[in-house]
Amino acid sequence: MDPRILDRLSCPVCGQSLVETTVGTARALRCGRRHTFDIARQGYVNLLTGRAPHVGDSAEMIAARAEFQAAGHYDVISAALAAAATEAVARLGATPPAPPPSALCSASTDATLTAAHCRTEGSRAKDATAGVRTGQPATGSEAYPLVVDVGAGTGRYLGAVLAALPDAVGLALDVSKPALRRAARAHPRAAAALADTWQRLPLADGSTAVLLNVFAPRNGAEFHRVLDPAGTLLVVTPAADHLTELVDALDLLRVDPDKADRVAASLGGHFTPVSSTVHRAELALTRPEVATLVGMGPSAWHTNPTSLAERLAALPEPVRVRVAVRLDAYRRR
Repeated sequence: MDPRILDRLSCPVCGQSLVETTVGTARALRCGRRHTFDIARQGYVNLLTGRAPHVGDSAEMIAARAEFQAAGHYDVISAALAAAATEAVARLGATPPAPPPSALCSASTDATLTAAHCRTEGSRAKDATAGVRTGQPATGSEAYPLVVDVGAGTGRYLGAVLAALPDAVGLALDVSKPALRRAARAHPRAAAALADTWQRLPLADGSTAVLLNVFAPRNGAEFHRVLDPAGTLLVVTPAADHLTELVDALDLLRVDPDKADRVAASLGGHFTPVSSTVHRAELALTRPEVATLVGMGPSAWHTNPTSLAERLAALPEPVRVRVAVRLDAYRRR
């Protein structure tokens, strides 16, 4: 594991620092009290303590998400996060503010964007390690900013942010093993770990420069503990008009009208909101792409396959769909 990432981890059992070691022929991480955590052959480390109350997204859901994201349909989210993270790291004094990479679109407040204009660098950076500091790891988020994506899924968004921050390293956390198998390969400067959002996160206090939370659960107390005092929490949630064209047509789950208030309430005791923007993109999808979109999200748990197929067949092609998300930035109280 990259020592700059390992330097920021802590044992989820006792909180001590971790070192990489070997157990037989396998690699593992171990703390001074000999709590040991296996590194899977697929590259992620299991930092879960006990059994998770759930196993996260299934392999089928993750495969659908990877396919849909690879087509660039959600690059509006990647671009917004990359721009916001670049600004957040500039505040730490680690990286001077720079114009967004040419491959990233400018996701301004309430902007309507086409997917063709929102291609992110995340999947095609040619020299992903350019500008990375080498040598002994320094301390403090200013030295080599750590970006952590909690509920990272495939790691697509983390990869896009790291492509925009050449001095940063990243960590993908998720409870889904199929997700982590992909996230471990999301970017050369990223690592991945199995962890439950509702348990103690396997990170040292104040270790994280930027915390990403995209369509995922939020643990305000733990987010506050691991975030640098000058760091930024970036939360992405669906806006009221997200995928509305499909909700009625396919009988999908609706966005909770009180979603924004609930998110703010879950973080209010620990964080202060500093900005909120809405980012939109208009998509023109085929029916198979719509099926993939449904299969990658929470509606996959609630739809009847036969009924869904019938409803899909009735949709005219191309299927016009609006992506609409809120990006809220928070700082520690």
